[in-house]
Parts: sequence; C-alpha cells; structure tokens
Amino acid sequence: MVLEAGSAAVTAIGVTKQFPGGAGLHGVDIHTSAGTVTALLGPNGAGKTTIVRILSTLLRPDSGTIRVAGHDVLRTPERVRSLIGATGQSVAIDARLTGLENLQMFGRLQRLPWPVLRERSTRLLETLDLADAGGRAVKTYSGGMRRKLDLALSLIAEPTILFLDEPTTGLDPASRHALWEVIRTLVRQGTTVLLTTQQLDEADALADSIIFLDTGRVVATGTPAELKARAGSTQLILTTAAGDDTTRLATCLAGHHTVTDIDHQTVRIALPTTGNAGLHELRAVLDAALSAGVDIVSHTVREPDLDDVYFQLTGHARPTDLKDAA
Repeated sequence: MVLEAGSAAVTAIGVTKQFPGGAGLHGVDIHTSAGTVTALLGPNGAGKTTIVRILSTLLRPDSGTIRVAGHDVLRTPERVRSLIGATGQSVAIDARLTGLENLQMFGRLQRLPWPVLRERSTRLLETLDLADAGGRAVKTYSGGMRRKLDLALSLIAEPTILFLDEPTTGLDPASRHALWEVIRTLVRQGTTVLLTTQQLDEADALADSIIFLDTGRVVATGTPAELKARAGSTQLILTTAAGDDTTRLATCLAGHHTVTDIDHQTVRIALPTTGNAGLHELRAVLDAALSAGVDIVSHTVREPDLDDVYFQLTGHARPTDLKDAA
C-alpha cells in the first residue's frame, strides 16, 4: 500500500506518557506527510524513542490521539503493524543464521507466500549490496552489513511507513552514505520515513521536515532550511597573521561593520554577512584591512547549521564559532 503523496501519514495529537521521575512525553503533536522523510531530533532523554515505540504499537500512551496511515493505533494496532516497518537502535537479527535465512524467517512471520518471499529476499540483498554475503552466517558480518540487513528485515513486508530509530549508529562514513542513498530510493518509490537520529548532518541530508523534541515536548518544527535560518546569520570569519592584527582589524572595522566575535588565541574575527557570501562586503572589509596594514591570511563563510539549532533550542552554550572554524 502506497499513500497518496501529500496525504497524512502519521498524526499524533496530545500524546502523553509518564515515567517515574517525571520523564516521558507531555502533550506531543506530530504530523508527517506521505512520501517524505521526517526527522525527530533532540538530546538524549528528549522522548524520541518513546514516541516511535508508541507510533509502532510497542508502547501504550497514557493519553492522546494517534493515527498511522489513517488507522487508530489504539483501536486497530494489528492493522497499523501490517503497514509499518521498524528498525531499532540495536540490530534485531540472529547471528547464527545466514542473511538470507534471517530474511526468510522474518518473511514467514509476516506470512508471505514463498514465491513472494524468495523474490523479495533476493531483491533486497541485491539492493543493499549484500547479495554476495547472503549465504554467510551473520556473525561474520561487519557492523555496516548488519545494519543493512536489519533495514532489509524491516522492508521485507514492503511497509507503507518506515520507522528508523538511529539507523546509522556505529557505521563508518561510507556505510552511512550508502544507507542514506537506500533511504532516498525508498522515499522516491513512495515509502514514508520517520527517522530519529543524533547525527544532525544526517537529518540535514535526508529530512524534508524536522520535529525537535526536548524534555518530552515539541519545541520547534520546520524544514532544515527554516530552522537554520532561525538559528542565526551567516558569518564571515577572517584569520589574521597575528593577535595585534586582530585588534587593529576590529578597530578599523568599528563603525562600519558589526563585529560579532573576536578570538585572539586563534587570531580570528567574525562579522555577519549576507547569504550569498557578501562579495561587496568582503571587498570592503579587505580594503579596510589593507588600509590599516592588517595581514589577512584566510577567510571563510560559515552558514548556520543544525548544530546551531540544537544549541539554541536546548539552551546549551556552543563553543565559539571561531574555534569551530579552526
């Protein structure tokens, strides 16, 4: 079953779940559209895994209305389970069996007919670059291969909605990017993905929309671009030859440009600029530096990223941008 593009895939209103000590969910609202990737972000303990467990019928909420692919999670959980796939933070596979045997076992649990199961198992192993390893015991697989197999298991029933909870944890960069491309392909084919991740670059690369949770509450929603735009301005960062140059540059720019940060240790100075890298601004700054006899050895343009969003929303202080640029 493929949902009509743009229709509601997951709708959760006023979801609460109380745990000892006050942790849990406190009136969470979630709306995702079919055929998109929605990322749930937030610090540890924010409630990301809890909401995914509730949406996938593994945990019962204390209150709230939840519909997945149009079906009520509390009234028709068996129907919801037939439409979703899920991967958790730990890989749920039998290391004694081969990759193919794991897929066949999961397919049998889904009551798939043998001809369908054989075709899907072969196709998934090929799609995830596991065809050569399909006949090997999973205990011989690398961490990246196990993650791919775990994703294959969640796809064996061709779910309408896929819940991915920290899917690339522990993977090397090459495996992460390979898995990202698999997720993009699934979405192009009509699958809806709800992703939780601590990797903010992953959310930036994959998500059409982001829901940011903190202490069990939704604190921000929007596209990656919208959230980054709220987090601050683009910064022009200039590196001088010495600390004295940094001081002189700040002095000569005063009154004409807004200096937002100075770091004498890294001999860097930052000022806001426009999103197109402010070429005219940059020329004016370089001309001012030249007139003051300041030696600028390099310059970079740093745009806001989802790390900025994280630090802003959680209230944690981010290390100075100038040191980040070092």
